[in-house]
Parts: sequence; C-alpha cells; structure tokens
Amino acid sequence: ADLPAGLPSPPTWRKANPNDAPILILAITSDNIGLDRVYEIADTQLSPTLSQVKGVAEVQISGAAKPAIRIQANPAALSRMGLSLGSIRTAISGLTVNRSKGSIGDEHQTWVIDANDQLATVEDFRNAIVAVRDGVPVPLSAVAKVIEGQENTRLAGWYNGRRAVLMFIRKQADANVIETVDAILAQLPDIRAGLPPGVEISIQANRTQTIRSSVHEVQVALVVSTALVILVMFMFLRRGVPTAIAGITVPLALAATCAFMWLLDYSLDNLSLIALTVSVGFVVDDAIVVIENIVRHIENGEKPREAAIRGAREIGFTVLSITVSLIAVFIPILFLGGIPGRLFREFSVTLAIAVALSGIISLSLTPSLCARFLRAEKHDRKPSRLERGLESGLDALLRVYRKGLEWTLRHTRIMAVFTLATVFVTFWLYTVVPKGFFPQQDTGFIQGSIVGAQDSSFDAIATKTLQLADIVLADPDVASAVYFVGGNRGSSNSARIFINLKTPEQGRRTNVEKVIDRLRPQAAKVEGVEMYLQALQDLRAGGRSGRSQYLYALRASEPADLYLWTPQLVERLKKLPEMRDVSSDLETGALQLNVVVNRDAASRLGLRPADIDAALYDAFGQRQIALMYEKTNQYRVILEATPDEQRDPSALDRVQVLSPSGVAIPLSAVAHYEFGTAPLSINHEGQFTVVNLTFNLTPGITLPMVQPLIEREMAEMQMPGSIRGAFGGS
Repeated sequence: ADLPAGLPSPPTWRKANPNDAPILILAITSDNIGLDRVYEIADTQLSPTLSQVKGVAEVQISGAAKPAIRIQANPAALSRMGLSLGSIRTAISGLTVNRSKGSIGDEHQTWVIDANDQLATVEDFRNAIVAVRDGVPVPLSAVAKVIEGQENTRLAGWYNGRRAVLMFIRKQADANVIETVDAILAQLPDIRAGLPPGVEISIQANRTQTIRSSVHEVQVALVVSTALVILVMFMFLRRGVPTAIAGITVPLALAATCAFMWLLDYSLDNLSLIALTVSVGFVVDDAIVVIENIVRHIENGEKPREAAIRGAREIGFTVLSITVSLIAVFIPILFLGGIPGRLFREFSVTLAIAVALSGIISLSLTPSLCARFLRAEKHDRKPSRLERGLESGLDALLRVYRKGLEWTLRHTRIMAVFTLATVFVTFWLYTVVPKGFFPQQDTGFIQGSIVGAQDSSFDAIATKTLQLADIVLADPDVASAVYFVGGNRGSSNSARIFINLKTPEQGRRTNVEKVIDRLRPQAAKVEGVEMYLQALQDLRAGGRSGRSQYLYALRASEPADLYLWTPQLVERLKKLPEMRDVSSDLETGALQLNVVVNRDAASRLGLRPADIDAALYDAFGQRQIALMYEKTNQYRVILEATPDEQRDPSALDRVQVLSPSGVAIPLSAVAHYEFGTAPLSINHEGQFTVVNLTFNLTPGITLPMVQPLIEREMAEMQMPGSIRGAFGGS
C-alpha cells in the first residue's frame, strides 16, 4: 500500500547472486508466431517448469514482453472530439472490468453470477464507445488505433541474427552446477514436445562444458598417475607380489577418502580431484617403507608372520612421523581466509585424509598381506631378461650419481656459493613474479556490455547492437551469440551480449583473451557506442556486476562530489598503460524535458499538477489502464499516443489535459517546456551514493599492482576525503 500507484509491475525478490553468470542460456525462436506469443509460451510454460528444477535460483526472460492490447490515441482526432487521453483512460477503465458479482441460491441449487463485463479482443476495444458527441456515439477506433503488441515495446533480443526470446538460468549458491544443468536438460525433451509447431528451443550457452572437460582431464590424470606409480614400484621391486601389496593401498586409500568426502559433504570437483591425484604419490610411500622392512626380515630367515609383526612394529613410529609431517604441511591452508581459503580448505582436508588413511592401511592391511602372501626369494633363481635390463639401467644411474656426488664433495666451496646464489635468486624471483588472485580462465564464453551516448534512443542502440553483433558473428572462433536491448537490468542507452566460442574440436585455436583483443579494434569502428568485453570466469567475486573484469566502487555521502570527481578520475585512469576499457556507470548527462507549469493559469482553469502528470504519462509512459483476465495469465491494456507523436518534443504542445469539469485543455495553454540534463540512473547504498568504475587489465598486470596506482591518482587529484574507494567485484 505504500508503493506508488502507477508501478508498471510489482517489485521482485530473487535468490541469486546478481554477479553470477548464467549456467544455461536458451533461445526460443519461431517463424510462425509473433514474439509476444513466444514470450507468453516462455513465461507460462517454460519458466514455471524450469524454476521448479532443483538448484535453479532464477529464470530471467529477455528480448520481448507479454502480449498486450495497445491503444495508440491520435491527439488531433481527440482534440476535434473535445476529448483527451485522460478521457480514453477513464472510459476504458469503466468499460472492461472483472469483479465479483455474487451468487443466487435456493434450498436446492446455486447459480454463480457472471457477465460479459470484460472486453477480450482487439475488435471489442475498437467498437467500444468512449464518448457521445451531439448524440452520436464515438467508438474508440475513431480516435485511436488498437493493435495487438507487447507490454513494453522497448525490448528486443536476437540469437545469431534472428529475433528471439532469451532465457537466462542462474543457479542457487549451494547448488551443483552439473547436477542442475543435467536436470534442466532432462526436462527439455518433454518441454519441446509440448511446444506449438514452428517454435524452437536452442541451447546457446552451457557453462558445464568446460567444467566437464576439465574434470575429465583431472580424472584421466588420476588414473595415469596411479598407473605410473605402480609401474615405477614394479621397476624397482621387480616382484609381482610386493608390487601388488603396495599398489592395493592406492585404490583403498582413495575409496576411503571419497567416503570421508561424502560424510563431509564435499564434491568431486577440480580441486578435490587434484588433491586425490597428488595424494597418490604420498599414499604408496608408507606401504613401500613397511614392505621393504618386512622383506628384509624375511630374507634374514624369519617366517613371514613373525617378519610382518616385527617389521611393522619397528617401522611404525617412522610411518607415523612421515604421516604427521605430511599432514602438517597442509595445516596452514586450513587457516586461509576469504575465497582462497574456502576453496583450498577442501583441497587440504582431502589430501590430509588420504595421507592419514594411507598410514593406517600401511600399518594394518599391508603387514597382513605380507604375512599371507610374501615368501623368501630363492637365491638360485635366474633373473629374467627384463630384470637384468632394469638392473643394468639402475646401475648406470647409480654410477652417474656417484660421480656427481664425488665431484660435489671435492668442490665444496663452489657448491656453497651455488647454494647461496640459489637462495638469493629464489627470493628475487618471488618478488618479481606477477601475483594475482586467481589465474584467468578460458571458459569459452564472453559477455559484453554495449553502451551508447546517454541521450541515445532505443532504436539507435538496437541498430548499433546489430552492427556489433555482425562483427562478432563474423569472427572465425565464434560459434553463436545472443544479444538484447532493454530489460530490467539495463538502461535505455545500453545492451548486453553473450558470446559462445567454438570448442577446440570445432576448430578454435585462439585463446579467449586473443579473441577479445581481435574484436576490440573492430568494434571501435562502429561510431556512437562502445563495447566492453570480458571472459566469463567460473569464480566471480563480489555482489556487483560490471562492464569489465574488475570493479572499483567509489562512494560518498554527497552525490555532487562524485559527479564532479569521477569523470576526471576516469580520464586519468584511461591514460595508464596497466589498465584498459576503463569506464564508470555514472550517467548524469541524459537529456531531459522540463515541463514548467504556470500554476496561476492552471489554477484558473481548474487544473492540478496531478492532472498534468497523468496526461503526460497517458501519452508517453506506456500506461497500463486495464487488465484482461484469462485462464492461464492476465494481460494488460496499454494506452499511449501514436508512435509519430512520441518522436519530437513539440508533441508536448499537442497534449490535452482533462480538467475536473471534463473539458480538454491544451497543455501549451498552461505550461511550456525547457531542455535540460539529469542523471540517467543513480546507485545507492544506505545513505551513500555509489559510482562503479570498471576496467580490464593489460596482459602481465595483476590486481595488487593496480590498486596503488588508483590510490596514487586519487591522491594526486586531491580528491576530497569524503570519497572512499574499494574493490567491489570482478
């Protein structure tokens, strides 16, 4: 009840990270029906179904709007009839209603009362009588054009050059991306079967492709590393039974580790799989140490059982110390803070569990297997050709090592100098090697923002967006692209684009950053707009999204300070070679028409400022004046002036204002307009006004190197202390 009465739609509440990239982008196209009907299918059929999939946080629909009946009133015709847009609004509001009417019943039956009180079709509205002049009824078609259209005409979306309705699906924060996408893909065949003929659903982007391939590569590395470890053991032990006993600890330790991961609610991702891969080498060490000691006792004549008990007892403390020391190495990672700590904590815990389990297995199962299967080797057994070859190779390596060691012991001073030099070079390399938060990923996806001048119209931005899209789609490494203008997350002078690159199997040989570098100069040839591109990352920090990879937020309690200093800071940062694509979301130069009302003249004619506001909104605000209730949804009736009357400021002079007495008065009789500027959008955080600076980094430059540069520029400009800055997302 506290919200403004003229809200086009109620507020929305979403459980999704606004900075998170979509996990799936769907494009719905059709050559048979209009986009408004395609949007209706997406809104009433697809979105409710997909929103119920476990793990889905939000299904955002862009590129079109719900169907609506649009009444485009002709001001000249209204003036001739002595009517105004307010007259049409009042008449239509009374001509189409859908309200409760009660029921009638006796001791046997009940009748629910209904009536044809609701206009339902375009023809119904055209024939609706909106006034009577000189005893002659005036139908709506005499003063307005009534058409089927969209609720909002300032929305448009494309998929590879075709008009399309776009669906952006985001996951919940704690959802598994692969499970969520698999559940969505499992629903698509049934969804496609229920669509009208000619309506197609295309998957433009699937972020799990790179995740699946990377996880597959790590799985292959895990199998290969396990096989290599067992092979190396066999080369040195040269006996099948000891190799099998040592090798069996690997799958047992990994299986037990996976069980503990399940208890801890961990997932098999890149980091946990890497931890398992690294642990393979550690896992067999304890078993080899135990086996070697048991074999030594067996070769000295002891029985396998006594040798296993004695050997395990002798080596137990050593195995325990090795296990504890390895686990201690990963303890500092457990205390890392922030996002790195949250990610690598799972890595360190998984690795520590695997090492601990290997120690337990080596002191329990390994001695038991040795007691059961190991036997003393016959000394008169003739070694095989493979064993002789391996022994010769090891002897050769031993001779090389012995000679190197002897040379080192004879030249101790040289080795001491070399050791000290190595230490100093290590420290020097640590200081000069670039440092960053996380390495840049090549996920095969690029997102971009297209920004025009602050006074750009919807048609101008749409035209420029199509030109830029043609450049993008012509690139040999681009597989597909979706792009849209308008929407609940964009302003009137901006557009968004999502680019899906080809996979290496499809012929892509260029890194994503090189693709962006190749597109950047070509996009600069399109005048009047700028396109900011960034490679989508699986890990995105912060809750704000920006036009580029990194975001630096400025905030102040006085908006005037930000309006004055932000453009100057942006210009200085653009000159730094370490940064590129520098921009801000400060838009204070949008054109504005200020209607100056002569209050005395308006008062004499009985007009109030509220009447003038209502007349302007009727003509230029795509005003929703009525609702049509149908079985599956509700649709709006939109009132506006004809499109030709919304293209020139002089149209304000032809607006008619309805006075309380029912007389239509020209707006020009009580007001005039002046040109000015105003902010296009303003960001607030509590009592502070916020401006977001976004930028990309030059190759070889990292974020820690840039932060002091920004602070230096702010200090040299002598910006007031009331303006504070901090990184707010990436």
